Amino acid sequence: MGDRWHIEVDRGLCIGSAQCVHRAPDAFRLDSARQSHPVEPDADAGEPVLEAAENCPVEAILITLAGSREPVFPPED
Repeated sequence: MGDRWHIEVDRGLCIGSAQCVHRAPDAFRLDSARQSHPVEPDADAGEPVLEAAENCPVEAILITLAGSREPVFPPED
């Protein structure tokens, strides 16, 4: 069994660019206010979710390992 990630979107930072939805349509949705949110806060680790986080123009997507909350993205300095 692979890693599980906890996915959060900082709605105070999200500008509704929808880059996350384009890169990982199964993992993110925009609500009626054009704010992103994860479809499932805990999901299997996957390249599309990581690409969505890496390409968010305001770095509003936070990914941690489910359980330990060890940072995946953004990485610790």
